[in-house]
Amino acid sequence: MTPHPRLQLVAALVAGAAALLVAGQLPALAVDDPPAPVTGNATHFDGLGSPYGGCGLPQSELDAPDFVALNVYDLPGDYTSYPVRPLPPAEANKVGLWNNGLNCGRFVRVTIGDRCTGTNDGAPGQPFCRNGSWVADGYNGATLTMVVADSCGDGNAWCRDDRNHLDLSTASLNRFARGGVGVGDLYPNHWNNRQVSWSFVPAPNYSGDIRIAFLRGAQRYWPAIAVSHLANGIHGVEYLADGVWRAATMNSDMGQSYILGATTAGGTDFSIRVRDVTGALVNGGRVYRFALPASCGGTCSAAYTPVTYTTSDGPTGSPSPTVSPSPTVSPSPTVSPTPTGTPPSGAGCAATWTVTGAWAGGFQAEVTVRNTGTSAATGWSSQVGFAGGQRLVNAWNATAAQSGTRVTATNAAWNGALAAGGVTSWGLVVSGDNQPPAEVRCTLR
Repeated sequence: MTPHPRLQLVAALVAGAAALLVAGQLPALAVDDPPAPVTGNATHFDGLGSPYGGCGLPQSELDAPDFVALNVYDLPGDYTSYPVRPLPPAEANKVGLWNNGLNCGRFVRVTIGDRCTGTNDGAPGQPFCRNGSWVADGYNGATLTMVVADSCGDGNAWCRDDRNHLDLSTASLNRFARGGVGVGDLYPNHWNNRQVSWSFVPAPNYSGDIRIAFLRGAQRYWPAIAVSHLANGIHGVEYLADGVWRAATMNSDMGQSYILGATTAGGTDFSIRVRDVTGALVNGGRVYRFALPASCGGTCSAAYTPVTYTTSDGPTGSPSPTVSPSPTVSPSPTVSPTPTGTPPSGAGCAATWTVTGAWAGGFQAEVTVRNTGTSAATGWSSQVGFAGGQRLVNAWNATAAQSGTRVTATNAAWNGALAAGGVTSWGLVVSGDNQPPAEVRCTLR
């Protein structure tokens, strides 16, 4: 199978996440596991994209060297549409076994089946094995346990017509074994996109604990992490903020990546707990505490920055506190800040606009609010007038709303008081072209 366009996929996820947030955060869908085992066509691909595969991990950080991709869509006969990801509840019937990322990090046991003697090229609208037949040979029954690390959303019959299709890493094909003995030369001469049977299984020989790392572009207002080394997949991350456990938001449908909140607003210390595919808290509710690494210098530039953490164990089987929804998410590549001047502001208040990240179809900015008067203020408001059709996606450190081309933000509870000469800031993610605003203002009260 032709290698997937992973870089294009990552860009599409960024744009898709921004578009979804304009309409409001969408809950993750949960698709039941198929009856085990299932049979589907198997293809192969050379490796994950850079820096991440569909689950949000670099290939070097996977839990196993053998990995697979599952189908994003269940769209038989449709080879041209690419519904926005993650798919919303209204399109639940289109969700493939990728399951909007919820099957990331799980393991599958794959068993080699029959080989096609004809043509099995995944051509749209064509049978999978035409001008030939499926036959058994000496490779049938060879097995390999592999981790789900990527997604297949390509417009071919494999990824659209065959719900149980598996895309296997090319390097794994000759590591299948039968009776403990490797079959060796399955690929390329005995392959021809065979049928395989497969089912989900727990991580083999699991030991240790989860791994946590920050992703590229992570910073205090976009703390994106990846969670790996999972015993039974991952269906959620919760973070502790102001004494309340809140549900972190999945980073688009990259199912092992989540956007956190700090234990105190605007901070860089984090406490999380993780839920597996059954919804159970990992390790009985174990709490993992860590901080944004000093090596990130405010924003992580490496694709994967691991953290060390401390733990405290929760009471096994205890009721889970009410989980509040997460208020923030949007991917933010690392881009050097670009100040765009200080447009006119209200008397005694000056506002400055700085672009802190940009990508295709959106950008992230920070508005600095400064009390230039001689007396203290008890609160402030800030206005941004967009120059085009930009739309507010998300904001932090302020309560913000858009009307027409204007965004109005008012201070949060903790940053309203500004002494004379005092400075604070609020941030926002915007969909649309990255162009300077027509106006940035602030007023004090």
